[in-house]
Amino acid sequence: MKKTIRILALVFAAAITIGLFSACGSNDSGNQLVFGTNAEFPPFESVAADGVISSVDGTQKFDGIDMVIANKIGEKYGKTAVINNMEFDSLLVALKNGQIDACIAGMTITEERKESVDFSIPYYTATQVMIVKEDADIKKASDLEGKKISVVQGYTGETVVKELGFEYETFKKGTECILELVNGKCDAVVIDSATAEKYVADNEGLIIVKDAEAFESEEYGIAVAKGNTELLEQINAAIQEMLDDGTISSLAVQYTEEA
Repeated sequence: MKKTIRILALVFAAAITIGLFSACGSNDSGNQLVFGTNAEFPPFESVAADGVISSVDGTQKFDGIDMVIANKIGEKYGKTAVINNMEFDSLLVALKNGQIDACIAGMTITEERKESVDFSIPYYTATQVMIVKEDADIKKASDLEGKKISVVQGYTGETVVKELGFEYETFKKGTECILELVNGKCDAVVIDSATAEKYVADNEGLIIVKDAEAFESEEYGIAVAKGNTELLEQINAAIQEMLDDGTISSLAVQYTEEA
């Protein structure tokens, strides 16, 4: 009988110990601020061996304007910012399902998106441009008519080309669109201006064509789940601070020059 009681006591003690270790693990993960992104959008986010922020499982690192901003938001509130890298089209679904705390992915603030998520104050203003070969006869947006156009699925480029009424082909990554252009399989890529500068710098023979009349400016924001007021206020305060002290302007210059 005493032996049975002793065994039960040992089992109970072991269970308490395991519970304590489990609690420690929960506290560690609770200190994380998980940002969702699509790391195919330089200079805002890309995979980098010497990146400034790690993936949730620690197997990858990421760098870019958005990644520094995410990291600084985490630091401001004593949390470790980490990244969940996924397809762009999956980001808002992941946010709604609680897989991520916030989404930072060079995401344009639109009325349609605001129906499902809450956005921070804007932190960056961009516009759409066309990337073409140097000898192309595309000088303005209307010249895209009848041309083969490549866009990234879910990006603003797809939206504006659709609104212009032109046919296009979608790809999962900007690099795939650029490869199509370099290999002569398409005539133009429509994408955000800052990212276009990066791709043109990396690929000889390509140029950027702008058309302010066809492509209006757009504002990027960080998305959070509907009703997550506390996190939204924290993010807004951090963004405002970085706007006021020039941090975001400096990052824009730094990362576009590095391109």
